[in-house]
Amino acid sequence: MSQSSPVVATERLNTIWAKGKEFLGSELPIMCGAMTWISDPALVSKMSNLGAFGVLAAGNMPPEMFADQVDETSRLTDKPFGCNVITIAPNYQAHLDILCEKKVSHIVFAGSLPRGAEIRKAKESGAKILAFASTTSIARRMISNGADALILEGSEAGGHIGHVSTIVLLQEILFNFPDFPIFVAGGVATGRMIAHLGLMGAAGAQMGTRFVVAEECNAHDKFKDVFMKARAREAISTPQYSAKLPVVSVRALNNHAMSHFGELQLDLLEKLKDGGMNRADAQYKVEEYWIGSLRNAAVDGDVEHGSLMAGQSVGMLSKVQPLRDILQDLVDEADEGLEKAASLMKGL
Repeated sequence: MSQSSPVVATERLNTIWAKGKEFLGSELPIMCGAMTWISDPALVSKMSNLGAFGVLAAGNMPPEMFADQVDETSRLTDKPFGCNVITIAPNYQAHLDILCEKKVSHIVFAGSLPRGAEIRKAKESGAKILAFASTTSIARRMISNGADALILEGSEAGGHIGHVSTIVLLQEILFNFPDFPIFVAGGVATGRMIAHLGLMGAAGAQMGTRFVVAEECNAHDKFKDVFMKARAREAISTPQYSAKLPVVSVRALNNHAMSHFGELQLDLLEKLKDGGMNRADAQYKVEEYWIGSLRNAAVDGDVEHGSLMAGQSVGMLSKVQPLRDILQDLVDEADEGLEKAASLMKGL
């Protein structure tokens, strides 16, 4: 089978994946979560061309560069793909304007909660809207504000995370909104898990860490090598030292960058106490730190001083593979998982 030919779902997978496939417009309801410096046009378009669903990461990219990346992705694939915008990024409003002007098919809001007016603006451009929900109240608010689908991302995920585990979110949100498209993220690394999430009612799954070790991923070889050697418990989350400086927790592999973040928080808190900095500027310094340190590791290969953002599923990675092989493995595992589930249910 050619490495460029799409991966196809089996007949029984189509039964539980129908809602997700229809919403995304893809053969597989498997999303590649947007990863700053990693989810570029090449990876996003390849993901969509292979039958899954790529999501372009805006980060805090200069607007002109982001517009070029959206155009480049569109040139590389005629399949649907999403674009992720970070609501707390300084360039957020410019990024949203670009996506509305270019009429992308799917917009994913991340960071803090998008305003209702921003969701309406995105919907008026014709885009389908996905929003993250880490609590039941947030899920209800996002649905009320017009989101077309939710992404439940448990605290097992890499990068910026909430505080609730995937298994709790499934019970709090997935089970209580059975007719709404909900994609699950955080700790997902195998096709069997995706299949069982489908049996629970999920429209599909979003994964990030699993795709970092794809051959087509532009992450530095040293970055990938660390991922393959890491254990689940080594992907830790950052603490918040004081309510005076609210920070969104980040999950990454423990190294100097994680240790230094604690020192940065203490320094910023001291400046806040002395009046040498306001809270907004301090929070911007925090985000600036993570964006810069992630680039140091993922792009430049400084795996000691750069941020190694990874989910706890990193402990299940063992080798670098072509992206198509990863997706085919996920489909094969999912189909096998359904077969075993059906066998267990015989006679019930």
